[in-house]
Amino acid sequence: MSTDNTVDTRPVVQGKQKMTPSEAFVETLVANGVTEMFGIMGSAFMDAMDIFAPAGIRLVPVVHEQGAAHMADGYARVSGRHGVVIGQNGPGISNCVTGIAAAYWAHSPVVIVTPEAGTTGIGLGGFQECHQLPMFQEFTKYQGHVTHPARMAEYTGRCFDRAMSEMGPTQLNIPRDYFYGEIECEIPQPSRLDRGPGGTKTLNEAAELLASAKFPVIVSGGGVVMADGVEACQALAERLGAPVVNSYQHNDSFPASHPLWCGPLGYQGSKAGMKLIAQADVVVALGTRLGPFGTLPQHGLDYWPKDAKIIQVDADHKMLGLVKKIAVGICGDAKATAEALVERLADRDLACDSTKGQRAELIASEKMAWEKELDEWTHEKDPFSLDAIDEAKGETPFSGGEYLHPRQVLRELEKAMPEDVMVSTDIGNINAVAHSYLRFEKPRSFFAPMSFGNCGYALPTIIGAKAAAPHRPAIAYAGDGAWGMSLMETMTAVRENIPVTAVVFHNRQWGAEKKNQVEFYNRRFVAGELDNQSFAEIGRAMGAEGITVDRLEDVGPALKKAVDLQMNEGKTCVIEIMCTRELGDPFRRDALKKPVRLLEKYQDYV
Repeated sequence: MSTDNTVDTRPVVQGKQKMTPSEAFVETLVANGVTEMFGIMGSAFMDAMDIFAPAGIRLVPVVHEQGAAHMADGYARVSGRHGVVIGQNGPGISNCVTGIAAAYWAHSPVVIVTPEAGTTGIGLGGFQECHQLPMFQEFTKYQGHVTHPARMAEYTGRCFDRAMSEMGPTQLNIPRDYFYGEIECEIPQPSRLDRGPGGTKTLNEAAELLASAKFPVIVSGGGVVMADGVEACQALAERLGAPVVNSYQHNDSFPASHPLWCGPLGYQGSKAGMKLIAQADVVVALGTRLGPFGTLPQHGLDYWPKDAKIIQVDADHKMLGLVKKIAVGICGDAKATAEALVERLADRDLACDSTKGQRAELIASEKMAWEKELDEWTHEKDPFSLDAIDEAKGETPFSGGEYLHPRQVLRELEKAMPEDVMVSTDIGNINAVAHSYLRFEKPRSFFAPMSFGNCGYALPTIIGAKAAAPHRPAIAYAGDGAWGMSLMETMTAVRENIPVTAVVFHNRQWGAEKKNQVEFYNRRFVAGELDNQSFAEIGRAMGAEGITVDRLEDVGPALKKAVDLQMNEGKTCVIEIMCTRELGDPFRRDALKKPVRLLEKYQDYV
């Protein structure tokens, strides 16, 4: 799974030896290659923290622990190694819940270390005491609670092993008094699963189904990224001549320059990809659970093929057939499975061979039509707009400036993206629209909050990603609402010399939810307006560079300048883009409906 080829030359204690539990904890971190941790210092783990530095471990101090959890998530998703977060027992730990939930849905191997109240005071309602296991139960794959100081290394090692084998966060809960004393133990060596391609029977069934397919389509998911399987997916697609769509928020699971790439499915995804998968008779869901939100109708298209046979490949057998009815389920590594299928199909005559040329022409045609539509889709066709009110008042953000249409901005940002870029997006209306404009050439490049959909994700996640890959340009997208939940981590980026670029879409509203009020609540707006100060100025006050953009022609140059500052001068930059209040498609059309009012006093609110 790891893409980090750096050789760790730190010595690890060998054999059974006397040591303190803190030393056992730290030595097990070293054995697992930990060089960075994210969190806020606390008395609960200070004895171990005291020896982080001589062990070669950097604790990156954050502003808020939710940010630390997101940073660990970003670090893990880029490096393929563990991301580690730690905090003070009680409130420091409870602050991490949202970030760990996001990591859970991203299948990130994050280990959260949760020191807790001492064993002699548990149950007495002491200072910062709480039950720390139940609050993470839903969002962790394994919870290890150290039951005795002598078992410190054992539980620590198991949490690191299970984070990799279970593909998700694990929790290491340690009573704070268990860091002290003298024990005799052996530091466990990491254990990693060697995942295979799946069973022979299901692989053969899948090969037979593909051999008879006339219009196969591949959905390339996050499992392809985690397995370093993009090249294997590409080989399978080329053998079949199959269009490839990205699963929701996994735009980096197939190279955008490849002729068979057709863009992401799901909310604000690619219309070309949707039109093509609608024609499929066989769908290969490679490394994806086919989450319900990521396959919903979009752009007026109910595109999921109702009669297509689905071959689903997932390393977690519990995902097979969970969301969609499948014809074949393969429990296997996405890369190994794709390679095994290519081998089985190599010398066979396939039903789709004779129509490869026609499919290639259709793919190119649909993609060209979608790109043309995006070029011409300069603003939303939204009957309601506060921009008209602003214009009637003669209000503009600056003398001679103008509010910019989000889609035009996103297109200009796309054109100015540097090579080898990493991008994180927050949740929100403009961020969702960005899905159609974000294209990548290599995996481990795109990070979004996935099914948890929490605000305040993008900036801390990209800081963690940058810490793992300092040689790569790192850019975060956030709306002004979500930015307010995480902007304080700009200080972390500046203080800790982890330079990133933040693009903040300043449209003065909670756009995604406001669109629901437009569609379902007759434009009755409650709590949707935001009157914020200049985010560029706030960024400068925190030690970053700040650029305000209110002309379309300045968007690309601003991004290029910010990335240059990041890569060549080590500076964090906040780009504040003054956007119109126009809104995209409703975010939860699947979950909302027109209201019914039964009491007479509310009859007008229908």
